[in-house]
Amino acid sequence: MEQPGPISPPTGKRATRDRLTVPVLAFGGILMAVMQTVVVPLLPDLPRLTGSSPAAVSWMVTATLLAGAVLTPVLGRAGDMYGKRRVLASALVLMTVGSVLCALSSDIVVLIAARALQGAAAAVVPLSISILRDELPPDRRGSAVALMSSTVGIGAALGLPLAALVVQYADWHTMFWLTSLLGAIGVTAVCWAVKESPVREPGRFDIAGTLGLAAGLVCLLLGVSQGGQWGWTSPAVLGLFAAAVVVLAVWRAQQLRAARPLVDLRLVARPRVGLSHVAALLTGFAFYANSLVTAQLVQAPKATGYGLGLSIVATGLCLLPGGVTMLLFSPLSARISATRGPRVTLALGALVIASGYALRIADSRDLWMIILGATVVATGTTLAYSALPTLILRAVPAEQTASANGVNVLMRTIGQAASSAAVAAVLVHHTSQVGGATVPTLHGYLLAFGIAGAVALLACAAALSIPGERPTDRDRPRGTPARGSRDSALEGA
Repeated sequence: MEQPGPISPPTGKRATRDRLTVPVLAFGGILMAVMQTVVVPLLPDLPRLTGSSPAAVSWMVTATLLAGAVLTPVLGRAGDMYGKRRVLASALVLMTVGSVLCALSSDIVVLIAARALQGAAAAVVPLSISILRDELPPDRRGSAVALMSSTVGIGAALGLPLAALVVQYADWHTMFWLTSLLGAIGVTAVCWAVKESPVREPGRFDIAGTLGLAAGLVCLLLGVSQGGQWGWTSPAVLGLFAAAVVVLAVWRAQQLRAARPLVDLRLVARPRVGLSHVAALLTGFAFYANSLVTAQLVQAPKATGYGLGLSIVATGLCLLPGGVTMLLFSPLSARISATRGPRVTLALGALVIASGYALRIADSRDLWMIILGATVVATGTTLAYSALPTLILRAVPAEQTASANGVNVLMRTIGQAASSAAVAAVLVHHTSQVGGATVPTLHGYLLAFGIAGAVALLACAAALSIPGERPTDRDRPRGTPARGSRDSALEGA
């Protein structure tokens, strides 16, 4: 591993750039989340606009999910090896190129391929968090990591109403020209303000491990995301799940033999790391149901007896307070982690998420209660998501932070995909006829809230099961390995 040299206080333009590092990285995270959500208001109209089927249009979401899941750990590993800023800028470039292609074309094949390119942006947050660990002193690191983690929710809350406004008042290609401009600004800002991290892990890139992980994740997530449409017991879905089990089993054996694996499974097996990944999966599941169910609930026709019949713009505004809350509560989450430890913050966040769903179950008819419940869930998500990368940063060697955080984000992505599938399955099985149309019942929505709340409680239990850290592991100098890292024979934590 390359060790960083002596750090001298920056002066002049470099000092200005250093002060802008955190805002620039946060802008990249918000932009990533905006890019993932801007297509949502378009989905009902895209079959007509592109001359394609609704099934084909759904791949604009699926392609981004699959590409992001595959590329996040891969780009994280590449960042550890070849430079985090270099790989971060490359991910933003791919995202921007995908946006330009969407702006230039109405062909569904091109659009799907472009959305797959945009999936590379999923690696922006874990790469940025790793850069913050390498570049910031311990007293600034916690609040910066918490802010970076919150950008996912902030961007999602901003993206939906922004996209809805553009789609309502302008040609839909305008939205992608706007995101292309924002992407170009993001790439330029990263190259100007962010220093390249001196912490590296040399070695050959694990191509076999990359291909194996990609194949296994595609089979797994394709089965999860398409199970409701194809049928959970259909030969195609069962075959995908069987293939995922076989491929990932072979991949695991290959990773354990590799000298420099793509994912250090021995490190993952340590309780502090492995349980953090389990908590990330469960938190991702619990958090994602909030956005999915809220959007459908408030847009349901008033004739259902519970729906509010809101437009997509009004729906986005309902979710906006949650995004603002995530921004405001990120410093608080950092203070809790600094005083009580990140696992306490994670457990508290999961409890707050469960409390938010309890509010949703108590009243999902009044708009103010819907907004309040959704905002409480967003608050809990802020606490949980800010604690997860801090747990990882304190548990892994400095030269593996990007890849380890990439795996943690991957687990959140898998949780979100599972949440989407579970919510869809619940709502499909609880429907009624209203005005000749089939719509979910209020009981179906409440059941989805209950499931998400129960999963949040499981995330709380997983957080409390994470072993406490040793005092010597806290705020260790940059570039020095954690106790239990590969440099100390991976002893248990």
